[in-house]
Amino acid sequence: MMVPATAVAGGIILGMANGAIAASFDVSGQTFKVGASRLVGEGFEQYGGMAKEKNGTIHPVAVSEIADAKLYDLCQSVNASVPGLKIVLTINAGGGGKPATAKGLLIDMDSLEGDATFTNIQIGRDATDLNEHALPKSFGQSADKVVIKDLRQVARSTSAGTFTLNGLKLKVNVGEQAKECFPDPK
Repeated sequence: MMVPATAVAGGIILGMANGAIAASFDVSGQTFKVGASRLVGEGFEQYGGMAKEKNGTIHPVAVSEIADAKLYDLCQSVNASVPGLKIVLTINAGGGGKPATAKGLLIDMDSLEGDATFTNIQIGRDATDLNEHALPKSFGQSADKVVIKDLRQVARSTSAGTFTLNGLKLKVNVGEQAKECFPDPK
C-alpha cells in the first residue's frame, strides 16, 4: 500500500481532496495515530508526496484521497509528553453504529496497517492522472471503493471538506492513563 519515497523525492505535492480544498499548510513535524475498527471509502486515490514543516524540513509521505469516507470506532491520539510526564491527547468518535464521516478526505501518512479490500483497483497509474500537482511519472493507484478493517495509521496531516465526528470525546490523558490508540508499528 505504501509507495516508495524515492519515487517522489525532490518535490512538494499539494493535494487536492475531491477538488474542494488544498492541503497547502506547513505540518508540525509531529505524527499522530488514527485507528478505526473499519474505514469504508468511495473514490480512493493514493500517490507519493512530501509534507513540509515551517522550517523547511521535508517528510516523504503516502498521500491518500477519499471522496467520501466512513470511520467506525475512530480513535486519534497525539503524544504530547514532556520530560518526566506522559501526556496523550485522544479523540474518539464514530461508535455505536454511527460512524464518523468525511467528505474530501486527504491524508499525508507515514504508515498504514489493516486488512484492505479494494474494488476496481488500478495500480501503477501515473500520479499526475490522479492529481495535477503530483510529480510526473510518479507511482499512483486508485479504486472505486476501499474497505480497511482494523485500520492503524500514522499520519502527519489530515484535512477534509467536511469532517463529522458523531459522539465526539476529547480527553487529555496524563500519567498511567496516557495511552495512545495503538502501540508503535514494528
